[in-house]
Amino acid sequence: MLTDSFNRNHDYLRISLTDKCNLRCTYCMPVDPPHGFYAGKNLMNAEEINRLAGIFVKLGVKKIRLTGGEPLIRKDVAQIIHLLSQYPVKLTLTTNGVFLDQFIEVFKQAGINSVNVSLDSLESNAFKIISQRDHFDKVMSNILLLLREGFHVKVNMVVLKELNHLEIIDFIQWTKEYPLHVRFIEYMPFRDNNWNHLQVFTAEEILSLASRKFNFYKLNDRPNDTARNFQVHDYKGTFAIISTMSDPFCSNCNRLRLTADGKMKNCLFSTGEVDLLSALRNQEDVEQLIRQCVWDKKAERGGQMDAAMEDLKADALMNRSMISIGG
Repeated sequence: MLTDSFNRNHDYLRISLTDKCNLRCTYCMPVDPPHGFYAGKNLMNAEEINRLAGIFVKLGVKKIRLTGGEPLIRKDVAQIIHLLSQYPVKLTLTTNGVFLDQFIEVFKQAGINSVNVSLDSLESNAFKIISQRDHFDKVMSNILLLLREGFHVKVNMVVLKELNHLEIIDFIQWTKEYPLHVRFIEYMPFRDNNWNHLQVFTAEEILSLASRKFNFYKLNDRPNDTARNFQVHDYKGTFAIISTMSDPFCSNCNRLRLTADGKMKNCLFSTGEVDLLSALRNQEDVEQLIRQCVWDKKAERGGQMDAAMEDLKADALMNRSMISIGG
């Protein structure tokens, strides 16, 4: 088992397959994204992903989530999914939903039965403003396709004050007739994403807004859940809040991250990274590097967001952009 100095056990690995995406959501993508991204030898190939995943599984990882960028734009993603499906883990992924219809059978063959889809608006115009692309109808169609095919579907909405926060009501209403699990995510600061605390719509504000319209109750959260879960009486689906900024959940965190270029991060906001890919290629002791990286994990949010949210200077944070870490 991978245990840190705060006695937290880590059995959940998020693997970013690429830092490329067909959308341009500003909370994730830098305003001026780098040219070329990770090309050629800097990107983990399918077999290297498989080998590194195998080491993590040997050390106790029980769940693997594939992320990006957009993981489904990678040409060998079906091969990667097949390789990882051989491990005794719960395999899942997070996607923007545009290409989902092309991979339904791949998911079924790999035993993937749960998919997270990022969707920040139920209005086509607002979707286009946030993502800077016109794919709303395709994403909505693919979410409904997943439901028809029997998948457990979570919808991730990053809440941006004065842009989409009033749609919280519409998203919760969506769960009346559909067994969707909507998750409202507080806006987080990353390199060059123009984060401002005034745009953060907090968990408390989300619940206050929801309570004006709905009679809902608290659900029991599972161990290591990042989200607080709720359900409106007699609705088929649920909603949840991921309160990274206003009420962090670090005390029971069990997550580790592997970037598309093979760097291990022990926290989404960690300042340091460990180069597992180079170690693997040089036949070094990757297992020991993983253990040390986990042990070095800070108590909360990478050890660099101790200030009150309104005093936080996003430009001073030492981190990558969100898209180059992995969602």
